[in-house]
Amino acid sequence: MANQSNKQPSQHEVQPLLNLLNSGQLANAANMAKSLLGRYPNTFILHNVLGIALDGLGQYEGAINSYRSALKLQPNMPDLHFNLGIAFSNVGQVSEAAASYRKAIAIQPKFFEAYGNLGTLLQKQGKLEEAVANYRKALSINPQDARGHFNLGTALRDQGKLEEAIKSYRQAIAVFPNYADAHSNLGETLRDQGNMQEAVSSYQDALALNPKHQSANYNMAEFLYLAKRFDEAIPYFERSQLDDWQERSMYCLYKAERFDAFKTKLDQIVKSGPHTAPFLATLSTHYAINFGVEDPYNFCKNGFDFVYRAAIPELSAPNSALLKALLNDIDNAAIAERVQGMLHNGQQSAGNLFKRPEASFNALAELVKKEFRNYHQQFAGADCELIKSFPEELEFTSSWYVKMRQGGHLDAHIHEIGWISGAVYLAMPSDKQSPEEGAFEYGVHGDHYPQKHHNFPVGAVMPNVGEIVLFPSSLFHRTIPFTSSEERICIAFDLRPSGVSATRSHY
Repeated sequence: MANQSNKQPSQHEVQPLLNLLNSGQLANAANMAKSLLGRYPNTFILHNVLGIALDGLGQYEGAINSYRSALKLQPNMPDLHFNLGIAFSNVGQVSEAAASYRKAIAIQPKFFEAYGNLGTLLQKQGKLEEAVANYRKALSINPQDARGHFNLGTALRDQGKLEEAIKSYRQAIAVFPNYADAHSNLGETLRDQGNMQEAVSSYQDALALNPKHQSANYNMAEFLYLAKRFDEAIPYFERSQLDDWQERSMYCLYKAERFDAFKTKLDQIVKSGPHTAPFLATLSTHYAINFGVEDPYNFCKNGFDFVYRAAIPELSAPNSALLKALLNDIDNAAIAERVQGMLHNGQQSAGNLFKRPEASFNALAELVKKEFRNYHQQFAGADCELIKSFPEELEFTSSWYVKMRQGGHLDAHIHEIGWISGAVYLAMPSDKQSPEEGAFEYGVHGDHYPQKHHNFPVGAVMPNVGEIVLFPSSLFHRTIPFTSSEERICIAFDLRPSGVSATRSHY
């Protein structure tokens, strides 16, 4: 029996299997591999081919089993460990995937693709320092890997290191000039710096290479609508089919005062699906108040009822160590500034603050998550999608600090890609000429939306140091200017259901 189980297929039997695999006939290759394994159960190449075929068919669990069987027969195959890592990653087994990539590297130290994939895995976990280190190691082995330069750029941008990210994207383009994704991401990062002329040029470069490129179309549309060229923006949004393109198109119709077209599309959307787009909720509520009709969109019809305020004991206690650490890291960490036009006499950080390595930011992120859970509990049972479809996994799509000095304020705006938005207050001016200076004001009108009247309600909160304010992302909000020479410092953030892009938060 032992001799029978170790019997190997002939080249004549294996070659048709390889032909099927190489010609992309994966289902047929998988079936033939299974048939041959019935006769030759201890044949490495059959397990390996079956794994590759199942992987290509999206049957990742089966691929994992096949790769594992192949590794029992030949445990020192770096490519096999690498493929196993990809399969593990596809089913969300992160630690197993990382272990497989590291095993591939241990066997073949110059396996730059394994370093790159490990970096991507670490980046998705928010371990940006480790991700960057792996990307740099991969590039030290193969500096001509355009994808490696691109991935490094994405991690550096998440860290708020915009100049370094731009260099990485440019290097990716130097290696592969037709890299449309790199041109588009370069444009986004230049936009973050406030360099709109070069940003638009990069978007146009991406679209010249791929007219259907989703991000480049979206970014170009965003530029046009910020320039109030609403009718020009709509076709780009429609070509992008990306993220909140439909809401953005609706925004353009509304801002262009094409109210009939707006209402027709709104009615179609209301009938066709769940009311889970905060940006569309903003538009629907504004239209309803503007024209004195019932708001048909049930994301959160009365956002004022869902504004939440609480003290965070770890920050509001006298001589809070965490508060001191946060203020110190804001002052001293190497975080680039993000330029945006709605902030006056102030500074906003780039990148995603809660993905940075500083212990203070990580500690605050966990405290904020606790408050999100309290928020959900407080409003449990509310008959609106804000609460009924509340994110099960708490993912910060964006987080940043805002430092304002005398005269500082933010214009009324919304966080278009948020679900719940909020801020934690670390410093507030106390020397004020009027009580409302520096307050957080919220409402249903802003951004120069067209008004038929001025009866749009507003509310306000005067937060204390150490307090958190949470609110539906559909609400407009602004900072009331203050005259004090003291700084006003907060850390703001957005929460959104997992899997939604995090690259489009502006304020």
